[in-house]
Amino acid sequence: MDFPPFFMDHLAGGRLIIGLIASVHVLINHPLAVGAYPLLVWMEWWAHKNNRPDVDRLAYKITFIVFIVTTTVGAMTGVGIWLSTSLYAPFAIGSLLRVFFWGWFAEWFVFIAEVCLIMWWFLSWKSMSVDAASKVRHIRIGIALAIMSWITMALIVAVLGFMMKPGEWSQTRAFIDAMTNPLYAPQLGFRTFFALMTGAVFIWFAAFFFTKRQSTDLGDRGPAIRRWLVYRMSHVVFVSLLLTYLFGIWYWNAIPETMKANSSVALLTQQFMGWHEQFKTLLGWTLACFLFIAIVGINDFFTLPRWALLIPTFMGIWMLGHFERAREFMRKPWVIGEYMYSNGVHKDELAFLQSEGLLKHATYATHREVTDANLVESGRDVFMMACSRCHSTTGFNGVVEKLEIMYGADKPWDPAAMQAFVAGMHQTRTYMPPFPGTPREAEALVAYLLELRETRESLPGAQSAGVVVAPAPGVNLSKQ
Repeated sequence: MDFPPFFMDHLAGGRLIIGLIASVHVLINHPLAVGAYPLLVWMEWWAHKNNRPDVDRLAYKITFIVFIVTTTVGAMTGVGIWLSTSLYAPFAIGSLLRVFFWGWFAEWFVFIAEVCLIMWWFLSWKSMSVDAASKVRHIRIGIALAIMSWITMALIVAVLGFMMKPGEWSQTRAFIDAMTNPLYAPQLGFRTFFALMTGAVFIWFAAFFFTKRQSTDLGDRGPAIRRWLVYRMSHVVFVSLLLTYLFGIWYWNAIPETMKANSSVALLTQQFMGWHEQFKTLLGWTLACFLFIAIVGINDFFTLPRWALLIPTFMGIWMLGHFERAREFMRKPWVIGEYMYSNGVHKDELAFLQSEGLLKHATYATHREVTDANLVESGRDVFMMACSRCHSTTGFNGVVEKLEIMYGADKPWDPAAMQAFVAGMHQTRTYMPPFPGTPREAEALVAYLLELRETRESLPGAQSAGVVVAPAPGVNLSKQ
């Protein structure tokens, strides 16, 4: 309402882009920056303590991969999250910036420190390995890097937990209450140990490429180093898996019951809600897979082939990806729990807008009042303000497809029934926000949807159609 609608039809307004960028960022940040860096620092420390330059070289080789990925794709997707949310959801990111100003202020300095430490630690590895004193200083740099990487995640997790369950902040509006929301501790623990678990699997997998017998750096000790690393990383996987599970149970129990009701759709899609039990079975097998490789590595029953580690690696990516999808969807109809709906309407403003009208108080609208002459145009504006944050017209999560499922693709649609559905959709579909407009605006929305069914015309955003600002009611521009 308060921002020009940057809208990409066929992509559900752009939320798909936000989701993809954020998911890739998390898939890199958790296993590598948060999980792998502390384990690689530990490998460097162990090698120095036990005078094992071969282990130190292996840690350096694996760090090279982590360094390249985190400073390129990881950094770019981090910036991409800010850019995409500013374009597609400025109302949400603006509110979060106001609430977490000092948190994000601190996170910015921590992030800058993290980037500097990454560069310093990796690029000075060889030059600071010439003597024991320099090596100790280098290890301390790595420890500082691991701490900063975790603090960065810890600050962001506060925002993610707040978006689902603000807790006491809803009454106090205090920054400290926003930071210490009810989901903060369990989610932070869950993400920390999941990152360590997947980071250990990554190091385990990457080491297989550098511990072959023909390796010129490691020589004949390659297989022995691999067995040592498998044994050590298996302990990390086993302990982290147990703690991930325990924190996961705590996290689940802290989620509001109304959001848990969305889990069957959040984990899969509305089309595959019946597969909920099968999905939970697959999730169980994923955890069992991590447990299996941990037990095998600890007991050294046999040497796992390199390809076998691809299974938990990809299943871990799958599990983290679905976790992010579920967390985002379960929060609906809110973008900030009990504060702001997913379409940007504040909870406290809903009754006012339903009485006064959405168009009347919108900053960017073609018309301020619905008339018979502008019924469809007004409905298009209402769709853009109230529906386009989640729906496209005919593309991804297209509104026409949803209505065809409800009312039939080859049957006439009843405008009265559609208007009644719009008025009460939040009661039958709890993941949808209440309609934030008057009955007349609901009528206009239905008129637009009926025309859209016939025309299938794509809806342009302000970036291509330009910005339109209608005069306030009662203002005659011809007399100005």
